[in-house]
Amino acid sequence: MNGEFRCRILSILFLFYVFSPVAFSKAADSADLAKAAQNPVADMISLPFQNNTNFGIGPGDETQNILNIQPVWPISISERWNLITRTILPVISQPDVLTGGEGRVSGLGDTTFTGFFSPKDPGAVIWGAGPVFLLPTATDDALGSDKWGAGASMVFLSMPGNWVIGSLFSNVWSTGGSGEKDINLFTWQYFVNYNLADGWYLSSAPIITANWKADSDDTWTVPFGGGIGKIFKIGSLPVNGQISAYYNAVKPDYGADWQLRVQLQFLFPK
Repeated sequence: MNGEFRCRILSILFLFYVFSPVAFSKAADSADLAKAAQNPVADMISLPFQNNTNFGIGPGDETQNILNIQPVWPISISERWNLITRTILPVISQPDVLTGGEGRVSGLGDTTFTGFFSPKDPGAVIWGAGPVFLLPTATDDALGSDKWGAGASMVFLSMPGNWVIGSLFSNVWSTGGSGEKDINLFTWQYFVNYNLADGWYLSSAPIITANWKADSDDTWTVPFGGGIGKIFKIGSLPVNGQISAYYNAVKPDYGADWQLRVQLQFLFPK
């Protein structure tokens, strides 16, 4: 990560902190913060940096790295409803085997934006649903599809006792663009978290995907695994730190064997 990029990341974090109306309010206890951080439609501003390193790609066992910058900004649209906006901005380092022999290529990938309409008082089952959009922001052809896309996403979860359990589903279809290949991509992320004392928790949140446009043998990626996380503070700012690992039991021919995920999520609770 070069100096210019680090400055941009710090600037984004600073703006979130300064202009958030909740930045200076009293933080909730670590248990409540942990559950809120694990809830994709929580009414809380957050700024996650999720780094995914994928190992064992292709015959040369190459490595891919994807840093997802994922700002979450809830908007109150009525007395009963929130709109939870979630953006995924990937910074990718692509190995030679995935660039068509161009060598390693690094830069910005395609951006995904999701808006979940979620009730403010959902009851025992928390849920959200809304549109998802794919924006062709990649800085190199090897890092994106050069396609516009749209689809739908839904999330359901429950929080019994120390648990946070749920599933997030989405499907995106290409709607235009100059890329050669159309997109029809299904994503399912189930998440199971068990919260311990002092802000610690156990977590499993693999991301299962199906590329419906791929050959039948290359359609699915199915990982299994998990990790551990903790709520802590940097100064007065609460942070959700997490590390986990996932083995791909089913994968395309040039898919990764396993993934190491490290995340820092900056929280701005009410």
